[in-house]
Amino acid sequence: METVHTASWMKQIARDARAQGRILGFVPTMGALHEGHFSLVTEARKQCAPVVVSIFVNPKQFGPSEDLQKYPRRMDKDRDALEALGVDYLFAPSPEEIYPAGFRSYVNVEGLSERLEGRSRPGHFRGVATVVLKLFEIVQPSFAYFGRKDAQQLRILRQMATDLDLDVQIVSCPIVREPDGLALSSRNAYLSPADRRAALALSRSLDAVRKAVASGERNPANLLAALHRVIEAEPSVKLDYAEIVDADSFEPAAGLHRACYVLLAARVGSTRLIDNALLEPNGDQLRVIL
Repeated sequence: METVHTASWMKQIARDARAQGRILGFVPTMGALHEGHFSLVTEARKQCAPVVVSIFVNPKQFGPSEDLQKYPRRMDKDRDALEALGVDYLFAPSPEEIYPAGFRSYVNVEGLSERLEGRSRPGHFRGVATVVLKLFEIVQPSFAYFGRKDAQQLRILRQMATDLDLDVQIVSCPIVREPDGLALSSRNAYLSPADRRAALALSRSLDAVRKAVASGERNPANLLAALHRVIEAEPSVKLDYAEIVDADSFEPAAGLHRACYVLLAARVGSTRLIDNALLEPNGDQLRVIL
């Protein structure tokens, strides 16, 4: 595996791959890699060669009071894990390489970026869309792989790719969970043992929605009430938001006749976590995918 630090060399590698008719797959990350990231790499390797993984902690997507400085960084461990997985190139640019002096251009996907995570983290999705567009321009992938845990981000990036006619197919991959249901996240490293136990309320609340659907409940308000009962029973979990939204518009769902997400964000101690479930109509049935 070759580690690449400059945009110019990464672009040359991508140009050479395309000239050879190769299908380049890309997994953008902020490092602190876990099995969720590794599942994206595994999926990329099924479809693509070469595979590029980026590690870049993007300062533009962190608010002034967020955890940029303490965000976990473990480059050596991540590099070893990626090499063991058969990744061809690790793109690890510096902040100055991505945002040189005088940088002043940003991407904003209007209408999808202001709700939910965008409301709680102003400017977050502008930073995400900007860095992902830059990375797409540098790496020039045919396929890019993202986890469904960041469902709103995934929808925004797909809209950006459509609106700007980007020559990349964005692939959604399932949420990876611990055996007890906790969704994998780099921020799980912040959790104390007690907070780790409390954090299970997030996946339990989504499972309560699943059970309510299985019993025949179809009213979004009643499903959210089942979720709230689980969260409110865990005093160290403070809910930021919980909504059932249309999977395309991300507006509140009036009914469940189209694909919807149950989205929630909460603080567990001092750590903010997100999770979701996909509600997918299937004939007369409603499938809940955690």
